Amino acid sequence: MALLSEAEREAALAALPGWAYDADRNGIAKSFKFADFNAAVGFMTRVALAAEKADHHPEWSNVWNRVDILLSTHSEGGVTEKDIALARTIEASLP
Repeated sequence: MALLSEAEREAALAALPGWAYDADRNGIAKSFKFADFNAAVGFMTRVALAAEKADHHPEWSNVWNRVDILLSTHSEGGVTEKDIALARTIEASLP
């Protein structure tokens, strides 16, 4: 899987509201807020199932009602179409 060019990455991010390139971590990131801890964990469960199926796993953290996600294809050293596809799936799993 090839790294996306800066132009390809920016075009893909334009269609993913709230996602941004994190140059320090060489990935795309977004923070999600939910009504409570239960809703946040339910979201994480849906994402975990999709990530496992795609064999592409996010870096993430959860504090109460917030889930922070970073996507990067570490084997390629940055953002690939695999990250964009998972970001789209994550957006589709929102309640």
